[in-house]
Amino acid sequence: MHHMNGAELTIALLERQGITTISGIPGGTNLPLYTALSHSQHIRHVLARHEQGAGFIAQGMARSTGQAAVCFATSGPGATNLLTAIADAKLDSTPIVCITGQVHSDMIGTDAFQEVDIYGMSIPITKHNFQVRSAAELLEVIPQAFELALSGRPGPVLVDIPKDVQTEILEFADWPVPGQAAAIAPCNARALENAARMIAAAQRPILYLGGGVVSADAGATACTLAENNDIPMVTTMMALGAIRCDHPLNLGMFGMHGSKKTNLLMQEADLLIVAGARFDDRATGKIGEFCPQANVIHIDIDASEIHKLRSAHIGVHGDVGEALTQLNTLLPQHSRPEWIGQAKEARRDTSTVVALTGKDQIRPFELIRDIAKHVGEQAFIATDVGQHQMWTAQHYPFCRNRHWLTSGGLGTMGFGLPTAIGAALANPERPVVCFSGDGSFLMNIQELATLAQEQLNVKIILLDNQALGLVRQQQSLFYDNRLFASEFAQTIDFVAIAQGFGIKAMRLTTTNADTLADTLQQPGPCLIHVPIDRREMVFPMVPPGAANTTMLEGECHACA
Repeated sequence: MHHMNGAELTIALLERQGITTISGIPGGTNLPLYTALSHSQHIRHVLARHEQGAGFIAQGMARSTGQAAVCFATSGPGATNLLTAIADAKLDSTPIVCITGQVHSDMIGTDAFQEVDIYGMSIPITKHNFQVRSAAELLEVIPQAFELALSGRPGPVLVDIPKDVQTEILEFADWPVPGQAAAIAPCNARALENAARMIAAAQRPILYLGGGVVSADAGATACTLAENNDIPMVTTMMALGAIRCDHPLNLGMFGMHGSKKTNLLMQEADLLIVAGARFDDRATGKIGEFCPQANVIHIDIDASEIHKLRSAHIGVHGDVGEALTQLNTLLPQHSRPEWIGQAKEARRDTSTVVALTGKDQIRPFELIRDIAKHVGEQAFIATDVGQHQMWTAQHYPFCRNRHWLTSGGLGTMGFGLPTAIGAALANPERPVVCFSGDGSFLMNIQELATLAQEQLNVKIILLDNQALGLVRQQQSLFYDNRLFASEFAQTIDFVAIAQGFGIKAMRLTTTNADTLADTLQQPGPCLIHVPIDRREMVFPMVPPGAANTTMLEGECHACA
């Protein structure tokens, strides 16, 4: 018989799941968990400086590996601080298990100190959540949490454990089987046969790849389908890296800040083969005017996404990798020379390379390309949210699956630094680069302390325009240049702040740009502060709510 309390049982079950790192912050209601964790020989704890940071550290581990990661928080404000990271994980299908402490069971519902209904609050933003009522329940709940987080479309699961459950003594005979992803039902054979016939008959098909291709690691299978049938490929922002950027059939990212020629070419398609994507508005623009002539084959592991925003002529519910593999078997090789000729023309699009400000300013897209050359294909690239995110998506040459770590669905400022920390924890042998902007960086700047404590190989490229750049851009373009609450009047010395946290830091300008390569190759963390002109803009751009055919182009210094 095994004899332990609920907290010790929780840690033992996490060890059996293969968890080796947990991010979190202790508090009154999860101290039994931390006491048990302090005795673990297999799990390392990383002390975040904010629970949202702990949630994003877990996301960095999960996104970069495809495995479920764990974070801890106490009750009340500790738990509510996790909610943004949980919502972000839900929208981007990231498997994390969040374990929160809760007040004593007989105090639940009494407005006790640091009590909130985190169970009720988290229902809309989790795949599932649990409030454990006895230590015995943990034997079922913990493995089930991992199974749910990993099965089908991945996502976050919350487990709320009252303090008395953590201290309750339990005797039990047998360990449960660790939770793992449930087997996926095979795709409907008839639907795949119909899809194959539709692809064979199409004259202008396009393979439209979303984040589900990343989750399924199905990029190579998608390339085989494209190569054998002369089908151009396009990616959403979340699918960058699923296929090599230099693949001759890869037309790159489409949508709001994608290639103009790619957006226009898609309008001519007579068939969209949509794999692991959900017709997000940032990709499709005004959906009623998106590829109006095209039939749609929609392949998705989440049946609720099929027909949700765009009716599919053929819906295939199942694993994207399996579906594409079956299509490769069913389809003979097919040549479409005229269509491929048009696609190659679209690949030569240079509309994202635009005029920039004076020669004394660092040019963001050139900096991003230079960094890519210096860090190599093994590097993980994390971003915050804003102009720097879009410049990186447009210009970084992504070539590896799961190496692009960005907040897509929720668009969370403050995502970048803690997510980069998580990626570095899970992949200590590989470099991690975090592109951020001054507005986003300030959201979770306290995680510099975590980075300094762990001494991880994370290089932060901070593009500082003393503004909320993407907000300012929209005000300039769509609100009659009424710039309000989008420019920072106070200059911040980010180099001094980083050094105060114990992080190496430097200012990069045109006069010392030749030192960049050496700085990036040095071990350990470093912040590279890069001043840029606040008039810089991201082009091309589809105005919010407009069709993808309505793309704005212009000089980066178009507005005063």
